Amino acid sequence: MTASAPVAVTGLGLITASGIGAEETWRGVCAGRSAAARDPRLEGLPVDISCAVPDLDPVRHVGRRSPLMHDRFIQLAIVAAREAVADCGLDPLTWDGARVGVVVGCGLGGIGTMETQHRRLLEKGPESVSALLLPMLVPNMVAGHLAIDLHATGPNFVTATACASGGTAIGTAASLLRDGSCDVVLAGGTEANVTPLMVTGFNQMGALSRRVDEPEAASRPFDQDRDGFVIGEGSGVLVLEREADAAARGARVRARLAGYGASADAHHITAPEPEGASVLRAVENALAQADVGSGEIGHVNAHGTSTPLNDAVEARMLRRLIGDGAAVTSTKGVLGHTLGAAGAIEAALTVLALERSTIPPTANLGSQDPALELDVVTGRPREAKAEVAMSNSFGFGGQNAVLVFTSGD
Repeated sequence: MTASAPVAVTGLGLITASGIGAEETWRGVCAGRSAAARDPRLEGLPVDISCAVPDLDPVRHVGRRSPLMHDRFIQLAIVAAREAVADCGLDPLTWDGARVGVVVGCGLGGIGTMETQHRRLLEKGPESVSALLLPMLVPNMVAGHLAIDLHATGPNFVTATACASGGTAIGTAASLLRDGSCDVVLAGGTEANVTPLMVTGFNQMGALSRRVDEPEAASRPFDQDRDGFVIGEGSGVLVLEREADAAARGARVRARLAGYGASADAHHITAPEPEGASVLRAVENALAQADVGSGEIGHVNAHGTSTPLNDAVEARMLRRLIGDGAAVTSTKGVLGHTLGAAGAIEAALTVLALERSTIPPTANLGSQDPALELDVVTGRPREAKAEVAMSNSFGFGGQNAVLVFTSGD
């Protein structure tokens, strides 16, 4: 893979378990306190904890008709996208919508709506099912709704690579700018699958932490006592532009997306390839596109799910690549695992870490697994000026997405 021109990140928006808005999320991850708690939506299940978005009022935050039209995964994306567009200084009422694309990662779509409407069908019959079931359910509708909300009539689609979906979306969006298909792309991810069926499914697989009596300590990436992830929900959206276009309008460049690499393990439906060879190939491709060496990486926002196998494979790969030469963190210790949104949320946090020369800590890392030989930030934020940072995302099916960012200075 040859080097490509970097793409400017000119805006970002976040809504997570730490709060509504990028600043609330940043404060939450820097505080290093897990947002996990008992969730009434999961009452009666063996695992009833989640990292849920607090205080989201669809009427106030999205619009009066939103509860009738939008599943929660769409509501989250609209909130994040509006913040990102406001942050970049563009106006959807005046921009050339035909030159604005939307690429959103989402693993599952409107599962909450599906479960609710299925219960209605069984309990009250077909006439009780909403006529908007399908538009609220199918994953592609989130990109469609963002286009409607923000007058964006350029290329519009959803990427679905499980827990790599958000990273895949951002990497794909950059290619639309580089090939001239768009001048602006809203790229990110969203997921709202804290539902009884989804949580039961993950629990049956053995993927979730069983620390239900101490939810705030359940998600513990890279810790020797990690036993699974805490499911989360949220959305992250970046505004991407060609650097020359951003400069021409005097936009603030928060960071540059310099490289993207993707690969497939071709190994197992859920387990990562033990040696991490395919993950390493994605990293190497992203670095080659960015035209930077592994020794230049100052910070890694790891996939770091808090599962025994995934953390071990990622740590071994990073150790081979960078040794202990980069400060590593996993923000899933605070925010939980937001599945298809994780790559986008973590990309936005990587941008903020570069911009603010601050690396958030990994929550609940009381005793680092001695087999995982990395410089993992814990306890408190670390002030560190990095010029190059990497964000990793890996999904079921062995689908990997790696993003390399460089400082906007």
